[in-house]
Amino acid sequence: MTGERALGVETVIVPERGLWAVDIVVFFPDEIVRRRIATYRTEALARISASCIRRAAERDIPGPLNG
Repeated sequence: MTGERALGVETVIVPERGLWAVDIVVFFPDEIVRRRIATYRTEALARISASCIRRAAERDIPGPLNG
């Protein structure tokens, strides 16, 4: 991974083999990094987790966020 500060972060929920997976996508000036966080039994649990993960990651990104 790069040593530069992240420009943005998103979470993605994808169905996978009967479960729901949460991935985090981090945007850097020169690359995009996508990592699997966890899988959940229900979509609702995955959405709750994704929301918490995204909000926590956004705390480390400086400057105003769009949206």
